Amino acid sequence: MSEYGGGARQVALAEDRYAAELEFLAAYDDGPRPPAWRLTPRAVVLFVCGSGDEELAAPDGRRMAVTRKFVGERSLVERCVVTLAGERGLLLVGEPGTAKSMLSELLAAAVCGSSTLTVQGTAGTTEDQLRYGWNYAMLLAKGPSREALVPSPVLTAMTRGAVARVEEITRCLPEVQDALVSLLSERRLAVPELAGGDGSGDGDGSGDGTVHASPGFTLIATANLRDRGVSEMSAALKRRFNFETVGPIGDLAEETALVRRQATAALARGGAEFAVDEAVLEALVTAFRDLRTGRSAEGWDVERPSTVMSTAEAVQVAASMGLSTAYLGDGRDVLRTLPGHLLGTVHKDDPADHARLLGYWDGPVRRRAESGAALWRTLWDLRDELA
Repeated sequence: MSEYGGGARQVALAEDRYAAELEFLAAYDDGPRPPAWRLTPRAVVLFVCGSGDEELAAPDGRRMAVTRKFVGERSLVERCVVTLAGERGLLLVGEPGTAKSMLSELLAAAVCGSSTLTVQGTAGTTEDQLRYGWNYAMLLAKGPSREALVPSPVLTAMTRGAVARVEEITRCLPEVQDALVSLLSERRLAVPELAGGDGSGDGDGSGDGTVHASPGFTLIATANLRDRGVSEMSAALKRRFNFETVGPIGDLAEETALVRRQATAALARGGAEFAVDEAVLEALVTAFRDLRTGRSAEGWDVERPSTVMSTAEAVQVAASMGLSTAYLGDGRDVLRTLPGHLLGTVHKDDPADHARLLGYWDGPVRRRAESGAALWRTLWDLRDELA
């Protein structure tokens, strides 16, 4: 087996992880589909949002309950699917850790069967990574040709009629971002080196010098609202996208269930069992929500830290607590590790965030302890762990 080959994966692709559901939904709904789509738009929404407790019946007799994968408004998912069905660019914006990337992966997997045609936007992303590059050995040997051209994930999606993904698009430099303008408006890409370079193109858009997008091609991009390293998108590029804002999970019970589910899956990959008590997990999620919103569930004001207290960060803390219990458990209450994990999350950017976390302990944590809540009394007694 190759060193880089098909062994076990830490994280499976969405199209592999949910292959059985995707196959079932393709048979379940045989309604009209946009060009090159694997599922109907209705089935894509169902794949992302799930069927709840309902077990669906396919025409071939198979039955299956589809799991809920994205915790958010169904109407948001429906708008995203309609945007993609219209072959228009989709831009998912929001705070870090609100599952924008996960939603884009799920949509791509359901629409075209592949979520891997992805460019990760950074300050070092080049225009070639959005357009094309060259196999220089072949270029020197044979000159410019289709065989020597190395397509970007975006160009590959164009030729397949698939969905391309650009993560953190606003971290790319403006001139790199603008490489997408013509792709999203004209739906074709000029390759000047091929226009007449091998005698097969005449430069009028009909030869090898132009790559045309196949039906079904579209693009999903994501952008964080709090990212400090952003480059403002041009007005021309903004017009090529429909913007959808992905917000934090509104319900405590839903967020707690999601954190438990994802932390359990993270530990299962390492062969460990997630054994954090439900009350402890709820206290963890409650603290994250209080610090995220700047207001407790009781209505008390909380000074927000500069760090984004996202659901994704809560999952990481829950997983760390679970790992402590699984591998280092010595009979101690796992709740006692929560202050240290919270401090490690909060104290990343601004040193003043340490004082803000202490303020949270002196406010909501103390007041809940005084109200007689035993769990919060334990947390209040652990205040010195934050000093």
